[in-house]
Amino acid sequence: MKSGISIFIAALLVATAAFAELPSATDTTVRKSLSSGKPTVIDLGARTCIPCKKMAPILESLSTEYRGKASVLFIDVHADPDAAEKFRIQMIPTQIFFNAQGKEVKRHIGFMDKPDILKELKAAGLK
Repeated sequence: MKSGISIFIAALLVATAAFAELPSATDTTVRKSLSSGKPTVIDLGARTCIPCKKMAPILESLSTEYRGKASVLFIDVHADPDAAEKFRIQMIPTQIFFNAQGKEVKRHIGFMDKPDILKELKAAGLK
């Protein structure tokens, strides 16, 4: 039984590694997204944070599915501590939702699944 669990964990790690990761957004990327006239979600976390790792494939999927309709960004606060200060991040992961005018409309702390992220993007104006 112990070796079966080890094999499962190894397979899970390989599967997780297969997902492409969103690059950490720059100030320029954030500014462009917030002025694009489309809703935006910015996930602020870290590549080493377990809930953040669980969200990575969800964010990548949403980014691909809604390309051109919404911006889905990730900022690694360990690589960009200024972003954590700018967005007043107290815990990671934190998702911040912005409407099409670039105004913050919702903030959530902790893991957030795909249906909930999609619900908030729709509330922010996703069509």
